[in-house]
Amino acid sequence: MKNQPRVSIGMPVYNGEVYLEAALHSFLSQTFQDFEVVISDNGSTDRTEDICKAFAAKDQRIRYYRNEQNLGAGWNFNRVLELATGEYFRWACHDDLCAPDLLAQCVAVLDAHPEVILSYPKTIVINEHGQEIQKYVDDFDLRLPKPHERFAQYQKLVRHGHGCHPIFGLIRTDVLKSTAWMGSYPSSDLVLLGELTLYGEFYEIPEYLFFKRDHPNTSVRAHKAFRQRIAWYDPNKKGQLYLTRWKWFSEYLIAIKRAPTSLSEKLLCYLQLRKWLMWNWVFLSKDLLKAVSWPVLKPFLYLELGKGI
Repeated sequence: MKNQPRVSIGMPVYNGEVYLEAALHSFLSQTFQDFEVVISDNGSTDRTEDICKAFAAKDQRIRYYRNEQNLGAGWNFNRVLELATGEYFRWACHDDLCAPDLLAQCVAVLDAHPEVILSYPKTIVINEHGQEIQKYVDDFDLRLPKPHERFAQYQKLVRHGHGCHPIFGLIRTDVLKSTAWMGSYPSSDLVLLGELTLYGEFYEIPEYLFFKRDHPNTSVRAHKAFRQRIAWYDPNKKGQLYLTRWKWFSEYLIAIKRAPTSLSEKLLCYLQLRKWLMWNWVFLSKDLLKAVSWPVLKPFLYLELGKGI
């Protein structure tokens, strides 16, 4: 029987032929070698399948699964988590790169600090040619001891938008599987990170070991209209009314209720959401206005979708 790996790397992919080989090589070049790479192919129509099968044939640590149709990014992110068997888990995009020491340093942190549930390195943003664009300030080093303190600090960090690169950090698998996993809606990674603050501390490794690629075909750039991004997460939501900010709020409420914390900690987290409502009242109001206007807007939306807009 095959031994359980310490680390599972989950890679959801769709038509990733351009950068996929470089991403896989960056993992196979890691100094820490006790890992598996779980790839879930969402019905790619390019050379993704051939590339993955070639790598899997050469290295038994690579496990390749293919869906015959694209079930959406949200489903695919959760599929690789479902298939993971390692003690620690890391999501990986097919277009990003990792320094050879990334896994080793992240594992060392989690091994040494049981109170830490997520370890991640500093991030450098690169372009389609692998050239550095910027050194990104993630600042998610949430070493505060109490859940409501971490949750409050997290909300302040993401209030005005954030790259949320720590979602690609190394996470304790059992903790991650206790959450809602990745939602099939925009910025679900932001909500998931918020939920994870309720379970333990985040640790930022003070070295630039993660290279996040920014290029014209990233989900945000390729799907500029918000309704297109919703369908990217879940094709079944195409053309449907979706109140994203209210979805975030409801998911935060459910996350706090589900978290393994005391009643007093839960109440303090709920109080923090009052601030969240104040910060987001304009967007929440727009969502309600959209809901009221939906019977009028819906025919025009279907017309646009039919034209491929």
